[in-house]
Amino acid sequence: MQSDDHSSMWIGGHWEQGAEGTRPVINPATGEVFAHAPEASAAQALQAIDAARAAQPAWARLSPLQRGVYMHKIAGLIRDHAEPLARLVVREQGKPITEARGEVGGAAEFFTYFAEFARRIQGEILPSDAPGEQIWIQRVPVGVVVGIIPWNYPAALVSRKVAPALIAGNTIVLKPHEETPLSALYMARLFEQAGLPAGVVNIVTGAGGTVGAALTTHQQVDLVTMTGSVPTGKRIMAAAAPNLVPVSLELGGKAPLIVMEDADLDLAVASAVTSRFMNCGQVCICNERMLVHEKVYDAFVARFVQATKALRLGDPMLETTDLGPKVSRVELEKVEAILAAALNSGTEPLLLGGRPDTPPVAGGYWMTPTVLGGVTADMAIMQDEIFGPVIPVMKVSGFDEAMAVANDSRYGLSAYLFTQDYRRIMQAVADIRFGEIYVNRIGPEALQGYHTGYRNSGPGGDDGIHGLESYLRKKTVYVNWSGSSPVPLMPYI
Repeated sequence: MQSDDHSSMWIGGHWEQGAEGTRPVINPATGEVFAHAPEASAAQALQAIDAARAAQPAWARLSPLQRGVYMHKIAGLIRDHAEPLARLVVREQGKPITEARGEVGGAAEFFTYFAEFARRIQGEILPSDAPGEQIWIQRVPVGVVVGIIPWNYPAALVSRKVAPALIAGNTIVLKPHEETPLSALYMARLFEQAGLPAGVVNIVTGAGGTVGAALTTHQQVDLVTMTGSVPTGKRIMAAAAPNLVPVSLELGGKAPLIVMEDADLDLAVASAVTSRFMNCGQVCICNERMLVHEKVYDAFVARFVQATKALRLGDPMLETTDLGPKVSRVELEKVEAILAAALNSGTEPLLLGGRPDTPPVAGGYWMTPTVLGGVTADMAIMQDEIFGPVIPVMKVSGFDEAMAVANDSRYGLSAYLFTQDYRRIMQAVADIRFGEIYVNRIGPEALQGYHTGYRNSGPGGDDGIHGLESYLRKKTVYVNWSGSSPVPLMPYI
């Protein structure tokens, strides 16, 4: 299979050209167009929904074990094509090849993990108020799912949406981000090779304002699941509301990384560097603000800056590279504006980065790391998501202040705590108002966990049994075999 075949979309078991032509796909390392992806029309988005609707009853009638067989095939195919897919991720998204290989490995694991639920989707049997009767609560597919994913993990997030949808008996229309559509189209060819029935998975590429709007406002959609930005999430929730379509959103984050005076500083520094700068800081659970106890602040900052300086900015195709480019010029300029505003507000540059004088590759969207001190909790740099290689560090006087600053956020996705004090750990678990808390470690999140956030980080979540619940609805069945009608013990509601 050729990784450079990106000319068409996968709709209803057929490869379709984009009715609106094509869209250029840019390599972030060079700033140059290296491919053109199909641009769908709104009509093609509706065609994909129709195909998913037509395919769903037959797919749901298969046993979960039969659906799992397809999913194991897909997992194997992803592993067989791991290297070309990882290289495609690098070319369209810009992360280092070592990280891209990890992403593709995760993409395969999603299918393996959720295929194992073939024997684990459980219902309930309840006693009835009447003799000769039982009450069954079944878990059944929601129906047709629309999945919308961002650009930062263009392969793994395909699997994160598709795999749980399939094992639950749903069909899905997935729209990748318009800047990184190629990994999803590559994976569509693997779905085809695995023999998935036509219409079970549909990949539609194009603009959010056209394709995304058509998908999220359609009356025949049963669930919208989206990972992305807060503004986009709000638009999707508003679009789905008139049809009362359930929406599961995993949006932005502003993760605090708290380092207490008793922390293992070597572990804390290494973890903080990795969490901040992996994927050039373009991860929703990234370390976005560091809160360090005043007793170890100087030592931590010195080690953190030294370790950050040692990161190797380079061609993301090289295995020696630690930090690749930003995904696009728009994202680069956005982070530059955030940094300029922070400097103008009085922050102290402990390490000042920016566009390098001599970039590793000419023309790319390169940015070296910045570490900012002298911050206060109310500054924009401490409140707004950065999503790039810029990190503020704030000195705190103790645990209580760290908790208060951590919770002072519109976001509530992930939080990190480094301490050896068990009492503090348990207090943080009780008091930190975030959906995920990592103690003496960083992410990524586990397949069997539940990736969920509070507040502006969005309602809903992914992964594990709780993530799978989004793709299932409940059906209550009253089964009477007594031969007589039961007498109700309570009035009808």
